[in-house]
Amino acid sequence: MTDPLRTELLDLALEAARRAGALLRDGRPDDLAVARTKSSPIDVVTEMDIAAEKLITGFLAEHRPGDGFLGEEGAASPGSSGVRWVIDPLDGTVNYLYGLPTWSVSIAAERDGETVVGVVAAPMRRETYRAVLGGGAHVTGPDVGERRLSCRPAAPLDQALVSTGFAYVQAVRSHQADVAQRLIPRVRDIRRGGSAAIDLCDVAAGRLDAYYERGLNPWDLAAGDLIAREAGAVTGGRPGEAASGALAIAASPGVFQPLQGLLEEFGAWHD
Repeated sequence: MTDPLRTELLDLALEAARRAGALLRDGRPDDLAVARTKSSPIDVVTEMDIAAEKLITGFLAEHRPGDGFLGEEGAASPGSSGVRWVIDPLDGTVNYLYGLPTWSVSIAAERDGETVVGVVAAPMRRETYRAVLGGGAHVTGPDVGERRLSCRPAAPLDQALVSTGFAYVQAVRSHQADVAQRLIPRVRDIRRGGSAAIDLCDVAAGRLDAYYERGLNPWDLAAGDLIAREAGAVTGGRPGEAASGALAIAASPGVFQPLQGLLEEFGAWHD
């Protein structure tokens, strides 16, 4: 990677994710409580989500004061440098609240509207995933070492392991359950991990053949989508569209198109 700016952005994202991950892992109080709710009473924010976002934005602003921010917990500023940070300080908050290990810190850097750097730290896995546009995707950790990521070879759809997620609004998740019920007989099996960023990285790492979800926000997608693409996966939404809140899909080549076709047929893109 020869672009000095991308190198700088990657280094900053890695350090910010490391610091936030350590705060979340080591600072979780035993009596962790819900600070507020979002879309429904079960869509929660904890004090640790808020603290992690403050840590990340403070660190990045200190080093690059002209950059913009878009964060799940309210950070929003346009900036003046052409760089914007898209941040999910705690992806998988309900898992974290319950003491489950599948949660992550997701940080992406956009330059002139294009995602050029993505970092996802999964502290309880002791793994950090990273990608730079055009530079491939990698994972580091004491158990996996340092390796380049590559998605799984194409499999027939009926042999594909697929992950998904569900909204926290009852009417929406009811339809999502109907879609999953129709999809289950057509694939190997379905998983529900609870962190979109980790699911996208698991596609990149070859631990899943595919992942899809409706209702994601830019901070859920930005880093993991780049990591999946740089690992050779195909990402998108409805036919002819990019991944978005309407529908996001990431899959190994060969699985993507037939899965996308079924999801279109089943109406996975609407409530």
